[in-house]
Amino acid sequence: MPHTDLPLEELRRYEPQLPAPADLSEFWDATLAEVAEWPLDVSCTPVDSGLVTVETSDVSFAGAGGSEVRGWLHLPARALRGDGPLPAVVQYQGYNGGRGLAHEHVFWASAGFAQLVVDTRGQGSGWSVGDTGDPVGAAAAQPGFLTRGVLAPEEYYYRRVYTDAVRAVEVLRQHPEVDGDRVAVAGISQGGGIALAVSALAGGVRAVLADVPFLCDFPRAVRVASGDPYAELVRYLKAHRDRVDRVFATLSYFDAAVLGRRSSAPALFSVALMDEICPPSTVFAAYNSYGGPKDITVYPFNDHEGGEAHQQREQLAWLRDLLGVHGGAGVRC
Repeated sequence: MPHTDLPLEELRRYEPQLPAPADLSEFWDATLAEVAEWPLDVSCTPVDSGLVTVETSDVSFAGAGGSEVRGWLHLPARALRGDGPLPAVVQYQGYNGGRGLAHEHVFWASAGFAQLVVDTRGQGSGWSVGDTGDPVGAAAAQPGFLTRGVLAPEEYYYRRVYTDAVRAVEVLRQHPEVDGDRVAVAGISQGGGIALAVSALAGGVRAVLADVPFLCDFPRAVRVASGDPYAELVRYLKAHRDRVDRVFATLSYFDAAVLGRRSSAPALFSVALMDEICPPSTVFAAYNSYGGPKDITVYPFNDHEGGEAHQQREQLAWLRDLLGVHGGAGVRC
């Protein structure tokens, strides 16, 4: 697969002048004040995942509009924990993936962190199963999620998604076995874009892990991405030729490259230079404008799978160093 985006030296300088809405702060302040009127209403029920090194609970909490959001909370087994509260990671999911099965996403818990794996409302029937519905209706939309309610920021689907994601950070920070000052947010693709947005919107985020993030630099993404999900917007605008300005005005409230300017937490990004789903220029748009300390790992010959296990290794070393967490000792053969 050839490189189809800008050369790397140009990507490192690429910082488009994406307009931020004049009322961006007021919009998100009002959104989060609205959801704060609902109690978190956390439910946490232990389940048997079949694993002996991780303890898992089925979690639910009240998200946007007070509707239920589901997740898995994984903790290292008690026999493997050290003294004191645990550092923690909130994990957001890629497009049309859900929290999965109880044993499915346990990397961070296996490394000694508390790990909250959060559903994305309405999704979870693609590559991984989910259990959270989206009870809010919307006007006519292209199949998928990107155009649901896209004619007004107050009605847009990702307003609810980002709100749920902020509430998930609150859930984990309040857990009695978690160090609320050492909570990171993480995700791949859509999950990476959500993590960037949450780092700007939620209080107390200590670190951000954003792999090949989606939801960044919408104006360029819809013009250079070769397929879905961004093509959902292309098809919608192809049908609704008179709504272009209105759609991009809504998207500007949710662009992770715009919101990320407001972030201050250290961030580790990754980008794949042959990525046709989240073009590398859109990732660099978010990285180059990000407001906090940052680093990026570049995978020159990878598509949207990015760094996978190689990137996990980078992330674990980086996050342990940042949070002052000791690594596991090797075992003599």
